[in-house]
Amino acid sequence: MKRLSSLILLLSLALLVAAPGADAPSATQQQEQQILAVVKEVQDQQAAIAENQAKIDLKLATIAESLRVARIYSSRGGGKKN
Repeated sequence: MKRLSSLILLLSLALLVAAPGADAPSATQQQEQQILAVVKEVQDQQAAIAENQAKIDLKLATIAESLRVARIYSSRGGGKKN
């Protein structure tokens, strides 16, 4: 009994998968266009992220240099004043 119901279920699934086969070319083209649009959007986002990362790195380098100069000046100050 279990084998018969499993077989019926398997055949039903096979029919469901095979039935929309007639619309496959147009659906496939639409899906392909959607995928290409998403891929382009992701590439644009990655480019924007790379640009932002470069800006962040530049700002961090500027801050690091400012801190370095501040430490040099503070060390030349001759110690704490009371």
